[in-house]
Amino acid sequence: MPIFEPFDLAEVKLGDPELLQKREADRVYLLKLTSDNLLRPYRFEAGLWSEPGKPEGIHWGWESPTSQLRGHFLGHWLSAAAMYAAATGDKEVAGKAAALVDGLELCQEANGGEWLGSIPEKYLEAIAAGRSVWAPHYTVHKAFMGLLDAYRHIGSTKALALAENWARWFSRWTSAFSDELMNRIMDVETGGLLEIWAELYGITGKPEYRELMRRYTRRSLFDALLEGSDPLSNMHANTTIPEILGAARAYETTGEERWLDIVKAYWKVAAEGLPRFVTGGSSSGEIWVPEGRLPNRLGDKNQELCTVYNMMRLAEFLLRHTGEARYADYWERNLRNGIMAQGFWRDRNLTHGAKIDHPLSGLVSYFLPMRPGSVKLWASETEHFFCCHGSNVQANAAHTKGIYYKSGSGLAICQLIESTLSWDRSGERISIEIRRVDLTGDTARIDGVAPGMPLPPDRQAFDIVISCPRAIEFDLSIRLPWWLSGEPRLALNGDTLIVESKASSFVTIRRAWGADRLRVELPKRLRSERLTGGTGIYAFMDGPDVLVGLCAEERTLYCDDPSNPEGNLVSDDEREWGRWTQGFKTRGQEPGVRFIPLREVGYENYSVYFPVEPRR
Repeated sequence: MPIFEPFDLAEVKLGDPELLQKREADRVYLLKLTSDNLLRPYRFEAGLWSEPGKPEGIHWGWESPTSQLRGHFLGHWLSAAAMYAAATGDKEVAGKAAALVDGLELCQEANGGEWLGSIPEKYLEAIAAGRSVWAPHYTVHKAFMGLLDAYRHIGSTKALALAENWARWFSRWTSAFSDELMNRIMDVETGGLLEIWAELYGITGKPEYRELMRRYTRRSLFDALLEGSDPLSNMHANTTIPEILGAARAYETTGEERWLDIVKAYWKVAAEGLPRFVTGGSSSGEIWVPEGRLPNRLGDKNQELCTVYNMMRLAEFLLRHTGEARYADYWERNLRNGIMAQGFWRDRNLTHGAKIDHPLSGLVSYFLPMRPGSVKLWASETEHFFCCHGSNVQANAAHTKGIYYKSGSGLAICQLIESTLSWDRSGERISIEIRRVDLTGDTARIDGVAPGMPLPPDRQAFDIVISCPRAIEFDLSIRLPWWLSGEPRLALNGDTLIVESKASSFVTIRRAWGADRLRVELPKRLRSERLTGGTGIYAFMDGPDVLVGLCAEERTLYCDDPSNPEGNLVSDDEREWGRWTQGFKTRGQEPGVRFIPLREVGYENYSVYFPVEPRR
């Protein structure tokens, strides 16, 4: 049994303005893409579409009719739309998803009642024969995933029926293969089909899906992990993460401990053994970086967004099944410096007649470059459709995951993100609201608060507002994050609480809750983090946020103490109307360098890492 149980998406209302902006941009993009263009690869394969010229607005790049991955994005679209509709109740998005499922039904009927791929079956037959085809399992996995998410999140029984019909083809196709041949087939980017079969088994209990789980068990990978070796260094990162997510779901649907052992062994290698960037990401050129080689791989293809998203999913699974705060720490670091830094960027600084020579927004950055003087490369809406297009729309569809969990004796808050939980606890409705405390002070009212705050705040502060219909006793556990720089302060209804606390742990308060307000203040400071495997190369953070220097070339910084950047970075342009900014600049550096949070960078040149030498 899991230690933490997640709430349904509909039970949590998002309040964080930055995440709301990204989620709304996601909705606009999902609705902007036409159903005809999304369905085109499936209709083409089913013989339901033909046109002699290039249709206006046709999806190109990886979705073009000439791509062997054509059609993968519709699966991502359905998953994102289903999560968005479940989280918000949006009927327009849900209706479009239902119409797309209807369109897929017609394609399956035209294909004979089973096959529902946007690519031909012969692509899979080709890899079984040892010929080269670009990741057909990956492509069909995304469509399966979209169908099952449409069933789980918006109740589309038709989507489930389409997935079951399609699964019959895979049962028949794989029945003639030996385990050795299946293992070789799975060397060609299998994608997450193990997770699909585990999901279908969990929904239906049918033995044929458990047999498919057995056939899609990649023993060469799983056995090596269980033996304690490293099968990942210099290997494609996002090939294996979906397979491990399959093992995670297999554990949940079968209860077999071996599956959990595989997941933990993978995490030990991928997330704890191999080096990571300060952002939390770890891939370079889409592969896992071996120990000691991170300094040699700072380039323009670091931190693939798909890898970030799928490792966050894996961290969330381990959080639920262990209750350990370190997995929520991992989630937070990657959310703020991966998901929020690589998708649906919007320029917030265009005011008072300012003119700029770049677009005001960015859709998705496939990679997050780490080379000095890098630039984020933003993809277009319809000309690229990389895999990370799909991960981006999924990652930004809800943003209510990972915040609240039911625990055995109450409630756990794993992320302090502005939101409201509506919790039905044994028939009684409890409201939990997380509010960010404004440490700015009112800039119009003469009350002495704003004048009494001459410096940027050295802490994050939140109010947790609890509303119960009567006095109800339960545990409330709150994660204290990894970046905590001092003793947190907790106050209940204005009275300070004395609690045992440390970073990367949970603090638990048990009492009879009624109408209560719990203030949580988390001290933060500037800190540096040395590049793993590098000598004298550092990145800088402000609490959970990676700071980057705005410069177009490699720059050496001269510091008195690299481990204490507060003596070398000072706040810059720190106050704007009624808010504090996170701007900094170097002190005593010629020329100087400005630093801002990585997630705020749009089209500027930036550097994450800097060689640091003693001040001259």
